[in-house]
Amino acid sequence: MRDPVIRAPRLCLRPWREEDREPFAALNADPAVMEFFPECWSREKSDASFNRIQKHWSDHGFGPWVVEIEGRFAGKIGLWHVPFDAPFTPAIEIGYRLVPRWWRLGLATEAGEAALRCGFEQLGLEEIVAYTVPGNVRSRRVMEKLGMRYAQDFDHPELEQGHPNAAARSLSPGARGTPKYR
Repeated sequence: MRDPVIRAPRLCLRPWREEDREPFAALNADPAVMEFFPECWSREKSDASFNRIQKHWSDHGFGPWVVEIEGRFAGKIGLWHVPFDAPFTPAIEIGYRLVPRWWRLGLATEAGEAALRCGFEQLGLEEIVAYTVPGNVRSRRVMEKLGMRYAQDFDHPELEQGHPNAAARSLSPGARGTPKYR
């Protein structure tokens, strides 16, 4: 990807910088943000994720961006290869995580639209998926606003059997560049 910076009306999606490690770790340690994850992340786990993000960009030319609002780290959003086997893989996923201060303002949707547009128009992807646990209504609502549609339930292979978050949703676009929710 030639220019990894994407500007939207109220935010910027930009490459990661070393100084993003600290706010990224705080985001991943926030119980409200991590409500639907098995646990809040330690600094070590967050740093390992930071390193995987950098490697994904290096290996594939795309990946998660930092969401920057008013010049500050506000979270992450981006596209990456789903790292596990599931009925819908191999696939490229869109995922997002914002600092709670920026919730309920339409910013995840705004950032998601920019990321999807990049995926379809610049990267030429045919399909982009998203998934969350059934109870994560906020995330499901963002997917719906992005025009994605329900595809299937599945057991997440990286979570213990019987874990309350093991059943998740997979969403995919209906037609290239014009996802639909069914």
